Amino acid sequence: MHVPDGFINAPTSAVTGVVAAGAIAVSLRGARRELDEKTAPLAGLVAAFIFAVQMLNFPVAAGTSGHLLGGALAAILVGPYTGVLCVSVVLLMQGILFADGGLTALGVNITDMAIVTTVVAYAVFRGLVKVLPRTRRSVTVASFVAALLSVPAAAVTFTFLYRIGGTTDVAIGKVATAMVGVHVLIGIGEAAITSLTVGAVIAVRPDLVYGARGLRQMLKLRVNGELVDAPAAHTAPVAARASRRTLWVTGLVTSLVLAGFASFYASASPDGLEKVAADQGIDKKTENHASADSPLADYGVKDVANARLSGGLAGVIGVGVTVVAGSAVFWAVRRRRTADASPTAVENV
Repeated sequence: MHVPDGFINAPTSAVTGVVAAGAIAVSLRGARRELDEKTAPLAGLVAAFIFAVQMLNFPVAAGTSGHLLGGALAAILVGPYTGVLCVSVVLLMQGILFADGGLTALGVNITDMAIVTTVVAYAVFRGLVKVLPRTRRSVTVASFVAALLSVPAAAVTFTFLYRIGGTTDVAIGKVATAMVGVHVLIGIGEAAITSLTVGAVIAVRPDLVYGARGLRQMLKLRVNGELVDAPAAHTAPVAARASRRTLWVTGLVTSLVLAGFASFYASASPDGLEKVAADQGIDKKTENHASADSPLADYGVKDVANARLSGGLAGVIGVGVTVVAGSAVFWAVRRRRTADASPTAVENV
């Protein structure tokens, strides 16, 4: 669903740019409350993982493919504010380095793919976990439904933006029907990837999943005929750090393998937006990307003739750049939180 330059006119793109900038500013402040010494490293990894999985287009219908958007996954793993930042970092790296998603349309893409998917997914997720039994399985089920609904929500948002600022005269009803129809199918893939990933992290470190916080039921002991809460079991600090490090390394290696190797076998069919744009004629005024001459444009390394090697190297570079950029952002936010909570800061309030 990466919107290229030329689909949406300049005034609408400018307005979405202001919306995106405002949402990022709010998210930077909100992320201070979400990020701690455990989740800050995970957030950079989540951004890199989303980048890697977005390279794996999967077939959803005849001649159409889809890929992960990632808003639901990021929101559930590291929190909604941090989730917006994760997907925004991915979109920025893709637009600047890989000519994927227009630079003038960056505000459109952040609004649609980062803000809408994250907000919708997390709202649905929180609503479900409040009514479902307080178990890990409920978190996985809620993740599936939240991710499923977030994708057609993004499709509806794009249709709305196109209705306001589209650059071609097309029947918006047909665009809406086509966009929602294909993205419901893509949403199933999004839901499967999101729930499997969340379930895998919960299985090894449930305390690192933001959406699972507060869901653990206390163990009850009967004392003198009354049920009381059992003392909480604490993981040794050294063991906890080792476990986090193992999870981080495993996640990074997985991302590198997906982007550097598995991406070669991804579907070559156009994704949902590209297919609808071609069928409905909304791509007639598509503009050349400002980063079309980038050495990594179109997810290949310039002057590397072998397609498999070229794509693999581009994927590995993308994962590396994204994890570094994302980690730098989240550590900076984490340090700001620490500074705000320092004794000096408290005394000055």
